[in-house]
Amino acid sequence: MHYRKAINIFDLQEIARRRLPRGVYGFIAGGVENDQTLRHNRDVFERIRFRPRSPIDIAKRSSETSIFGRTFAAPFGIAPMGIAGIASYRADVALARGAARMKIPFTLSNVSTVPMEDVAQSGDHARWLQAYLTGDRDNARRFVERADAAGYEILMVTTDVAVNSNREINLRTGFSLPLKLTPKLAFDGLSHPRWLVSVLGKTLLNGGVPRMENTDQGNRPSMLATTTESRNMRGGRETVSWDLIRHVRDHWKKPLLVKGILHPADAQLALRFGLDGVVVSNHGGRQLDGSISPLEALPEIRAAVGDKLKLICDSGFRRGTDIVKALALGADFAMCGRAMLFGAAAGGEDGVAHAIRLLQNEIDKDLALLGVNRISELSPDYLDLRDFGWSPASAGDAAGQSLRLRA
Repeated sequence: MHYRKAINIFDLQEIARRRLPRGVYGFIAGGVENDQTLRHNRDVFERIRFRPRSPIDIAKRSSETSIFGRTFAAPFGIAPMGIAGIASYRADVALARGAARMKIPFTLSNVSTVPMEDVAQSGDHARWLQAYLTGDRDNARRFVERADAAGYEILMVTTDVAVNSNREINLRTGFSLPLKLTPKLAFDGLSHPRWLVSVLGKTLLNGGVPRMENTDQGNRPSMLATTTESRNMRGGRETVSWDLIRHVRDHWKKPLLVKGILHPADAQLALRFGLDGVVVSNHGGRQLDGSISPLEALPEIRAAVGDKLKLICDSGFRRGTDIVKALALGADFAMCGRAMLFGAAAGGEDGVAHAIRLLQNEIDKDLALLGVNRISELSPDYLDLRDFGWSPASAGDAAGQSLRLRA
């Protein structure tokens, strides 16, 4: 199927599944251990229902959303994704350019095979940057200075990856970082010749063995690295603390966020340490299996910080209705990761733009059918949360309470 025939994100995901080697697809789409969190994210989206208002004049509705001094065409952006280049040639550039075309922000992961400077200069897009920091203050300062010099506008530090999780799907498919050429992996690549030529072959031909170009240590670990290089690439996260966040805050004068927050007390700490926002996230179900959904955490976090912090939400968005539900529960903005990378795998930059367009069109129709003209009008009053122990009449007043699924 050609990406233009995809009528929703699930279609793009199926195209990506067919085009990518099993190990690569599993790394992108999989969760951790029993995939409880991965499934739970989807379950929460589906258990929240709408209570639309009508008749409402929705002829002048708009999905435009302003955050951190910029106005975007939609209330969502592209989430950071590490080593996106395994799905599509120079995927980070394709994602950035697709975002620029559709007037939404793109967040570059520092676990990228493209230098942050190249991505920053690739188009007129909002330059957001995510970082895994090792805990070394000097390294953090140098990383911040480099990001500032490259023109990045927002920095978000991921805090929920103290150690590598049990991603058993990678063990089953033979996928690892750094990549190890095993018979299973070789057969997987040879059985997907399009990927072998257009992604891996093109990457090796034009740039050699791909490397991590933006680590905070200043090194460039290879994706075909030794075990030592692998530890250098991903180790040390357990030393990240609020003291390090304070150090980053002292040197980064632009908007600073922490990513991976699910507890209101941590959001309050972010406020105390002078941050500008938090990303409410369970890492897309890829870290601690059995975690709550970000949508369950949103109302309690919003109540804890009021309007003093921007709340961005990610993890598992596949539909416009998913995004609308997050916004109604207190999020200021949403981020989509895998959905956009499926688009890149299916059609490069054009596939990314198509994925964004699909979600934008869905959101536009969702607002119309809800009887909403502006994103700012969304509230729990438009939701039926009885599956969560709330009555429809109390939904609006209960926004400050924790959303916990009933046993």
